Amino acid sequence: MNFTQLNLHHTLLKTLIKQGYETPTPIQTEAIPHILNGRDVLGSAQTGTGKTAAFALPIIQQLILTAIPGKQRHPRALVLAPTRELALQIRDSFRTYATGSPIKTIAIFGGAPKRNQIQNLKRGVDVIVATPGRLLDLLDMGVMRLDKIAHYVLDEADRMLDMGFIPDVMKISSQLPSKRQTLLFSATLPDSIITLVKQLLDQPIRVKINSDNTTLDTINQSVYFLNKSDKPALLTELLKAEAVTSAIVFVRTKHSANRLSKALNAQGLNTDSIHGNKSQSQREKTLQAFKQNKTRILIATDVASRGLDIDDVTHIINYDMPETPDTYVHRIGRTARAGRSGHSLSFCSPEESHLLKSIQSHIGMRLPIEANHPFVMREKTVTKRPKQAQPSFSKRHTAKAKRPVETPFYHQTYKKGKASKHNGSSRKTAMHAS
Repeated sequence: MNFTQLNLHHTLLKTLIKQGYETPTPIQTEAIPHILNGRDVLGSAQTGTGKTAAFALPIIQQLILTAIPGKQRHPRALVLAPTRELALQIRDSFRTYATGSPIKTIAIFGGAPKRNQIQNLKRGVDVIVATPGRLLDLLDMGVMRLDKIAHYVLDEADRMLDMGFIPDVMKISSQLPSKRQTLLFSATLPDSIITLVKQLLDQPIRVKINSDNTTLDTINQSVYFLNKSDKPALLTELLKAEAVTSAIVFVRTKHSANRLSKALNAQGLNTDSIHGNKSQSQREKTLQAFKQNKTRILIATDVASRGLDIDDVTHIINYDMPETPDTYVHRIGRTARAGRSGHSLSFCSPEESHLLKSIQSHIGMRLPIEANHPFVMREKTVTKRPKQAQPSFSKRHTAKAKRPVETPFYHQTYKKGKASKHNGSSRKTAMHAS
């Protein structure tokens, strides 16, 4: 199937051709016809599957067809996103797809001056892409209204749930017209999201793309067992490999991101960090440099990196193991985008072994173990001493205790007999990738 067969507006088709898009992705093929028909849609898909275009293209088309020439613009489409980075990327996508049409899109998010956003609203706008908190601020100030919204999108709803935005989402939803089209996209569908769907969507069409498996199939995953203290040295060694042309390294805290970036730069590696303590302008500058390959390595926290849409990331490194399996899937989804393949490397210390077990249970596979590195962890396991015979007066002897045995840490993490040192992995690891 091609985009012409999706009955898209000629303006959109012209833009898609210029952008080099020829064949719609599965989520686009499934979702666009239903959205054009005005149905509510519940979409299950990861980032990197063409999800944004799946809702942006049909919304733009409907806005073009229902525009009233000469009439003052009021927002007619609202997209909520969990982070400002994702909001900016969705805004840019709308602007790109709407090239050659009168449709105007702005982004509203925290960390930027309200004055500029208010001025943009006063000039007239068709599409608002916003984070929930800042949007509520402007609504409370009375500088905008949502009574003309005809198309409502909740993108990465599970991330908004994780970040505590659902109460804000419900407040915003209560100010929208009851007659509207609602689209909700979520990588996972926990009970809380199902409850949200029942409250906000009207007999939605379910569009499910098995992107978890698709993503995992195109990512060469591996796990490195080591002591926490050895993580900096192993990371430095891996990042110096020629195969790592563009990498995102995930850490747990903002301070870790700064500290690690500084240490790697001291080793001659070109890195920068992105986290919540940086201003919006700093974050945009960092992302732009990374996209343009001016920066080779990005050290990121989870919140700051959600929604990152960068095509050419070759490696994801979980320097700190993610706290939840869903976070793992979201992290590694930053590579192997747009049909490419990628690599995911996870550093697992003894304190993090329970996190690894949860991840493997969630994705339904054991991560191949990379044991061919200089920091393989070995723990001493003390063998019980056999009972010593009581020495007799006629024959005294001392029973020798068995020597403590060194057991590789990964044998303690995997159940005995079910995973060997190499875990049957025939895949190349990042260090050996060509």
